Amino acid sequence: MSGHSKFANIKHKKEKNDAAKGKVFTIIGREIAVAVKEGGPDPANNSRLRDVIAKAKANNMPNDTIERGIKKAAGEMGNVNYEYVTYEGYGPSGIAIIVEALTDNKNRTFSNVRNAFTKGSGTIGTQGCVSYMFDKKGQIIIDREECEMDSDDLMMMALDAGAEDFAEEEDSFEILTDPDDFSAVRQSLEDQGIPMASAEVTMIPQTYVALTDETDIRQLNRTLDLLDDDDDVQAVYTNLEEG
Repeated sequence: MSGHSKFANIKHKKEKNDAAKGKVFTIIGREIAVAVKEGGPDPANNSRLRDVIAKAKANNMPNDTIERGIKKAAGEMGNVNYEYVTYEGYGPSGIAIIVEALTDNKNRTFSNVRNAFTKGSGTIGTQGCVSYMFDKKGQIIIDREECEMDSDDLMMMALDAGAEDFAEEEDSFEILTDPDDFSAVRQSLEDQGIPMASAEVTMIPQTYVALTDETDIRQLNRTLDLLDDDDDVQAVYTNLEEG
């Protein structure tokens, strides 16, 4: 597996995130709340919370903000009513789009997501209409400049920890895992002091579609921008071929 999970895309997302930290911290704050409600406030006994904390740190969330979020969630465990919802649909030229959201009002979220699709000349489909085109994987991206370890040694460390695949890019390394093994692999690398630019369970397209028509590109970007602005939306996946 190589060629599509470019570190440049991660850096682009992080730069975009840096311009909208409030949105990113809101997303992670909700994930912390759900993780605490499901597994308790102690990261040592809650692997999901450990993963969210790792994601928070990768997004430069201050430690005191993380700790406040955990304490707040622990004190309000009975009042945390967020639930995960997923929407699938099509953008211009049949681009597949998956939207993951965490919401306390499914009607509001569905209305907003449908509006984002419509304004970009797309359509929401039924559950499963595009997700079969993606593989759910744990994905860890490591910046070459930040990692002093030899690539072969890093690959063996990842595989020994339970990773499925290892790929070298020009400026990064990519490690893929089964979703069930992600927490253990990520923790193992963290324990070895490996710096991670990104570490999350994600949806990876099996094939990619290139858009060349300017109108299609503009419409897709409109949908993606509207989804990005929605605080309920946690993640958006497409099979768009990045330029």
